[in-house]
Amino acid sequence: MIRIDYLEDDPAIAQNVKTYLEMRQMEVSLYPNITGAKQALLQERPDLLLVDRNMPDGTGDDVCRWVRRRWGNALPILYLTVRGETAEIVQGFRDGADDYVVKPFELEVLHSRILALLRRAGQTQETWLSCGNLSLDTEKMAVFREGEEVALSWPEYQIFLLLMENKGRTITRKQLLEQVWDRNGNYVNDNTLTVAMKRLREKLGNPPGLKTIRSFGYRMEEDF
Repeated sequence: MIRIDYLEDDPAIAQNVKTYLEMRQMEVSLYPNITGAKQALLQERPDLLLVDRNMPDGTGDDVCRWVRRRWGNALPILYLTVRGETAEIVQGFRDGADDYVVKPFELEVLHSRILALLRRAGQTQETWLSCGNLSLDTEKMAVFREGEEVALSWPEYQIFLLLMENKGRTITRKQLLEQVWDRNGNYVNDNTLTVAMKRLREKLGNPPGLKTIRSFGYRMEEDF
């Protein structure tokens, strides 16, 4: 089932859209403010984001830029707003929106635009992994911190990839040694991993979500 997060502070509009889309086999989660929506996004990324341009604790533009820093273009964003001036629409696209629907709108049209966005996003949706302000593009094999690319060595990248692919689960030191070095025929001692992890932390800005499980291993988790 298609999962949609919808940021809307008008409960009547929000419920109307939710009811219609759920009748068409879409799961819609409603968020009346940006803060709650961000916390939910960090826990689980939906297939598409619907965003009202005017929110009580910020703007849709802020949300759009925040999403693009973390997931690049992997999460489709559709604006729903009363702000239909040409300059407003252009600015929305510049901030990273994929489509723009002006209120009032027909629910059938909104549904069609959502399906079109999802079709276009189908090839890139699973290439990004994220945790906090860190993201990893598996297709380009590139790592980003707050949208800025971070240069990692090949072992550092492989360590980070394993941790991101298993976010929320502890990876043992033995598993990391076997996956990163032994698999490639490079047998190293335990201190090599310690040094690599230290350098990785420094390059990533010592992220609080990268946890050390003393004498056992490491784990990536969202940190609030």
